[in-house]
Amino acid sequence: QVQLVESGGGLVQAGGSLRLSCAASGRTFNYAMGWFRQAPGKEREFVARINWNGGTTYYADSVKGRFTISRDNAKNTVYLQMNSLKPEDTAVYYCATHTPSLGLSTAQAMYKYWGQGTQVTVSS
Repeated sequence: QVQLVESGGGLVQAGGSLRLSCAASGRTFNYAMGWFRQAPGKEREFVARINWNGGTTYYADSVKGRFTISRDNAKNTVYLQMNSLKPEDTAVYYCATHTPSLGLSTAQAMYKYWGQGTQVTVSS
C-alpha cells in the first residue's frame, strides 16, 4: 500500500508559477509516477510522468515547455514545477503511482495509487 499526499496548490495569476509536491509513504518508493488533472466539468487528463529514477520524463502537449516533473527519491517526493500558468491550467491536480510494467503509459488505468488532489486556480 502506498499513500500519496499532494500539496502546493493555490491561486495564482496568469503567467505565474507554482510547484506542486507529492509525498509518498508506505511501500518502497521505486515506482514511476504521474501527474494528472481534472478541470471542472471535464475528464481527468494526463499531465506528466517520470520513471523510477528520474531519467525519463514525458509531458502532455498542452504543458510541454511550461511544466517540469522531477523527483527526489531520498525524500520520497515527486514535484511538478508549473511556469507560465494559464487560466486553462485551472484544475485539481493528482499524483499517482504507475503499475510496475515494462513500458510506461499515460492511461489512468495503468496508475494504481492516487492522492487526494490539490486545487490549482489560475486567474486571468
